[in-house]
Amino acid sequence: MLSFTQRVRDVFTREERHANISQQAQDLIPPRSSSGRKGRVNVTNDSALRHSAVWACLRLRADLISTMPVDVFRRVNGQQLEVSKPPVLINPGGDNCDMQEWLYSTQVDLDRAGNAFGLITERNGRGLPNRIELLPLNEVTVVYRGGQLSYRVGSETFDPADIWHEKQYTVAGLPYGLSPIQYAALSIGEYLSIQDYATDWFDGNAIPAAILKNNEKTVDPAKAAEAKARFKATVDSGDVFVHGKDWEYTPIQAVDSQTQWLEAKRYGLNEIARFFGCPSDLIDAAVGGSNMTYASITQRNLQFLIMNLGPAIIRRENKLTKLTPSPQYVKLNSDALLRMDPKTRAEMNEIKIRSRQLTPSESREQDNLPPYTDSQLAEFDRLFGAPNRTPEPKAATS
Repeated sequence: MLSFTQRVRDVFTREERHANISQQAQDLIPPRSSSGRKGRVNVTNDSALRHSAVWACLRLRADLISTMPVDVFRRVNGQQLEVSKPPVLINPGGDNCDMQEWLYSTQVDLDRAGNAFGLITERNGRGLPNRIELLPLNEVTVVYRGGQLSYRVGSETFDPADIWHEKQYTVAGLPYGLSPIQYAALSIGEYLSIQDYATDWFDGNAIPAAILKNNEKTVDPAKAAEAKARFKATVDSGDVFVHGKDWEYTPIQAVDSQTQWLEAKRYGLNEIARFFGCPSDLIDAAVGGSNMTYASITQRNLQFLIMNLGPAIIRRENKLTKLTPSPQYVKLNSDALLRMDPKTRAEMNEIKIRSRQLTPSESREQDNLPPYTDSQLAEFDRLFGAPNRTPEPKAATS
């Protein structure tokens, strides 16, 4: 009898798997119907950006990660020393795409589709990439055939060695990452449908169904159709419908479940925030009564860094390290996210100076100030007295 591992291997060698990342979400939500009333919206990586919470989550995460300084280090005799960055970590996409733009674009693709792709167009003498031109998601298809992985860009097929593929939200057995938009398609589709319904309502196209009744006589189908056509032609153009005492127009009021779209829209923001790893309060989507209070902005940012951004940063560091020769490694400097308020920063620097972890000149440099001059030090001595110094021990006398 074949083992489980052998059976799985046989399945992978027999079947061909294709995955176009940008089209995955379309299959979960049926398209709009062709009737007068609209059906569910078609959710894709692009249409999902109409959702304000999706846009806010992607922007927040990409803004922060892309603006973290990229540093390269190596260890010498157990000490961490910073080394110069290779060109691919300065302008990875050439002169028209610096590192910040490159990191932002790839982070947006990772967070919305679980994958980011680039074509390696230039290498250095060690065979490492010197230039990686990013590819749109809708042009890339991941192909797994006969146990071999390849990538199709448009109509051209590339080997994995020629494609930069960064993954997020991976599961065992799949050569690509899962797409949050694919699994949040129902929630996103509900929100976008509410948006369209509200727009149609205020445009006048979603007036509730009504009854146009003749109180004087029975109307045969032909006359009813004629009256309906006259009424719709007049109302749709914004004109006034004129009739005698025989006709009575009665709008059918929307049921309570149909009038809750505002509430559903508000709670939909929190659901999307969970899919995309952003606390609701950071995208201004917190529901009333659920706000949390933090002692300082530093404490709030620290929680966001540890619980939400930390794992993504580590994955990106590991992937970027592969662009540098061993034993060098890449670190994203997350200190920029932990900027403290002025009072907290001053108190922290004072503690570091007293414990000799930081010099006054280094502390002033953080505030973009030059080191103290001799005249400034003399003025401090005049105002506050010379600093206490430990007297030197006297020499022993015989």
